[in-house]
Amino acid sequence: MIQTAAQRIIENIQKVIVGKEETLQFVLASILCEGHILLEDVPGTGKTTLARALAASLGCSFRRIQFTPDLLPSDVTGLSWFNLKTQEFEFRPGPIMAQVVLADEINRATPRTQSALLEAMQERQVTADGVTRPLPRPFLVLATQNPVELEGTFPLPEAQIDRFFMRVAIGYPDQNQENAILQRFREQDPLATLEWVTTPDAINQLIQERRQVRVEDSVRDYVVRVARATREDRDIELGASPRASLALYQAAQAWAAIHGRDYVLPDDVKKMAPPVMAHRLMVSAQAQLRGRSTQELMADIVAAVPVPVEPA
Repeated sequence: MIQTAAQRIIENIQKVIVGKEETLQFVLASILCEGHILLEDVPGTGKTTLARALAASLGCSFRRIQFTPDLLPSDVTGLSWFNLKTQEFEFRPGPIMAQVVLADEINRATPRTQSALLEAMQERQVTADGVTRPLPRPFLVLATQNPVELEGTFPLPEAQIDRFFMRVAIGYPDQNQENAILQRFREQDPLATLEWVTTPDAINQLIQERRQVRVEDSVRDYVVRVARATREDRDIELGASPRASLALYQAAQAWAAIHGRDYVLPDDVKKMAPPVMAHRLMVSAQAQLRGRSTQELMADIVAAVPVPVEPA
């Protein structure tokens, strides 16, 4: 059922987004694991369009937060205001109360405002004026940042980076895809007429089904060994946390389900390790001088850790 629903959602989003099927599969895997996504790419590659098309396809409410240095935490979470007619304070919900939230250029806001997302992302609740309010389910934060332009930005703290389930890059389209984009957007924006193909309740049901995907003991141990290898690599100053291990375990379940299986293969773990773990690693100074990136290091670790094999 998950495979059928995922394919239907992807095909609907591809009415707006040309190609990028693997990227869309990564996004759906995050949703099935109730994880949040860090979209790190240059401007104009379709990050905002992807978020809008995703929300429309899922039948979910959507809000966009444009992060700027003068954005306040209350602009994100909401605030109480005094109603002169009723002579009472009333709570005005912030944009974080939507089901799909686009945090655009998150690294342009101050750390104080960035931290306003922490509780929402981890606990799926918002506390304002001493009152805690639950967020709607499903709840997904898609945060974007430009990896090239760093002037006037505030790097995300490690605690917040670790709360992003996955880091994904859309990338530039190839020549055929770019021609298709020009053709598709020639007369009108297809996003304006995009209809939903599922419902939030159905997504919540798919999340429960993902939990039932079987993971053998040997594959679970493989997940742990991959995570531990990041902590023992001399080129990595800060390795993957237990939260990263759990995320990789869940992501492998989701990847298997999206591809029509009710069991996880070691290849599922290998596929999901870079997008789930690479952004959580801190490269040593010596490795940085040699031009080593977290993606490269993660790929080397996955290649080096022995894959479990079935007994003959």
